[in-house]
Amino acid sequence: MHAFLRQHQHHPLSRLAIPSTRSHTHSISTMSSSSSLLLPSISLHNRDALSLSRSNCFVSSNGIRRFSPIQLDKSRVFMSVSVGSRTAVDDALFADYKPTNAFLFPGQGAQSVGMGAEAQKVPAAAELYKRANEIMGFDLLDICINGPKEKLDSTVLSQPAIYVTSLAAVEILRAREGGQQIIDTVDVTCGLSLGEYTALAFAGAFSFEDGLKLVKLRGEAMQDAADAAKSAMVSIIGLDSEKVQKLCDAANEEVDEANKVQIANFLCTGNYAVSGGLKGVEVVEAKAKSFKARMTVRLAVAGAFHTSFMNPAVSRLEAALGATEIRTPRIPVISNVDAQPHADPDTIKKILARQVTSPVQWETTVKTLLTKGLKKSYELGPGKVIAGIVKRMDKGAVIENIGA
Repeated sequence: MHAFLRQHQHHPLSRLAIPSTRSHTHSISTMSSSSSLLLPSISLHNRDALSLSRSNCFVSSNGIRRFSPIQLDKSRVFMSVSVGSRTAVDDALFADYKPTNAFLFPGQGAQSVGMGAEAQKVPAAAELYKRANEIMGFDLLDICINGPKEKLDSTVLSQPAIYVTSLAAVEILRAREGGQQIIDTVDVTCGLSLGEYTALAFAGAFSFEDGLKLVKLRGEAMQDAADAAKSAMVSIIGLDSEKVQKLCDAANEEVDEANKVQIANFLCTGNYAVSGGLKGVEVVEAKAKSFKARMTVRLAVAGAFHTSFMNPAVSRLEAALGATEIRTPRIPVISNVDAQPHADPDTIKKILARQVTSPVQWETTVKTLLTKGLKKSYELGPGKVIAGIVKRMDKGAVIENIGA
């Protein structure tokens, strides 16, 4: 994804965090008519101050990390200004991003018993599970490797497990020959639903530990919201989004307000997930064949994710996000909510809170990356769901899976 700031070899976890923003430096960067600037993170900590060298590198006390330059509109002015004790950041900082290499992170459903075993061969990856155990309060690795499947599949466990395993996959890649060079070339990242948190952690928007705490709470809040009402999700295979919407409309004519359904995951043409009340989902399944759907697949999730059924989770997420230090990502992280990159930490917090009730715009995200010239992507973590989606959208797309 992004080039991590290299830390000492004995502290692999610190690679997943950029310096604190409690002390700030402020800068105003402008574009000349022919210039192309590399923009550093807006806020830096005094004890690990970075400087921009002439060779477009960040130089720190821990070594040199090269970043791919971001081509910016020649007339655009980007700035950070001090507002009280924090720094306000132009949210459009990454608006003109030019992707070449991307890291893509999976979401809930990618988990499988046995994941994490490969990570134990790489010390930096294995260390992530040890740190996760401290935060979770139990042996997360044992559940990842040994199950049982029913336990690993639960929302409260699968989300933290996938988050940790996906970041462990980054360390597995880093440890292989040429892996660090691959990481250094990554100039955009994104993740499917839960995977957006993994992408933000990799981009340095928050630390590994803070990200895991958020994901843990997110899973718990979503499970509680699902328990409050009878709801479900189902994948519709073989239809485009317009026909799936008509299928939802037809189902909604036959159920009350509490059982309405909607498209929750726009994955790719021929694969869309519908969420809503249990009765509404059952009507969708019954009507799907008459709309020429190839099949329907009930998803093994707790409830109607990415719909208003998750409203009870929002306030808990807002409180947790409000108490978490979030920084401007080092490279663009594409949001599931609007398929756009965001730079302002306050905007990122608001979007993450909205994400659980908003449809996932994955199809638009991948189409945009491919249209903008993406050359290669990597799916890091358990499963190969994302690779399958990308290949379905572009058979010629180059994507490599890095498991853990």
